Amino acid sequence: MVTGSIDWHDWHRPYADDTSALSRRLRLVQQHINDWLDERPERSLQVVSVCAGQGRDLIGVLAQRPDAGRVRAALIESDPGNVAAARESIAAAGLAGISVTRADAGDFAAYRTAIPADLVLLVGVLGNVSDDDVRATIDALPRLCAPGATVIWTRTRRAPDLTAAVRGWFADAGFHETALHAPNDTLFCVGVHRFHGQPQDAAPNGKIFSFVV
Repeated sequence: MVTGSIDWHDWHRPYADDTSALSRRLRLVQQHINDWLDERPERSLQVVSVCAGQGRDLIGVLAQRPDAGRVRAALIESDPGNVAAARESIAAAGLAGISVTRADAGDFAAYRTAIPADLVLLVGVLGNVSDDDVRATIDALPRLCAPGATVIWTRTRRAPDLTAAVRGWFADAGFHETALHAPNDTLFCVGVHRFHGQPQDAAPNGKIFSFVV
């Protein structure tokens, strides 16, 4: 994703430091992806990663799992450098079921062939859209999710902290919270919600959110 003057490929550099907040957040997200895979015995599972960046969360997990072949995943990302990096990692790990689409993840059209999803990754999204679009994105999830789907999301807790509102909006959209991490010594949070509502037909096009800084 490229927005304004931010180089989103370069933004990934802190992952090289195992003690950075980004690395800590990544490990939590990967832990929940692993747990989700352990809990879902199906022979075929569909995953969607929204604004996927370099796909380190999902690719990093699947590269270590012998059952990676049962996962079909669509990584949606607009930054060409991140798309190239993700494709390189996928090829190196031999993950034939994972694809990267260069597209605007804020548009319903980007998801036409990738839904309904059993797992939706909203990592690094909700902290980079307007408050109204945070709610709009959560409200749109029933159009992306299969019955019983899981959503893993992240967001900063910088003031004004929207975490309580986000959790409430998930509940309003038919999701039950299964985990929330909000470490005292950093500002990120990682949430996990399971969909108990009724899936909705996806719109063929139209905006879900606009990525801002």
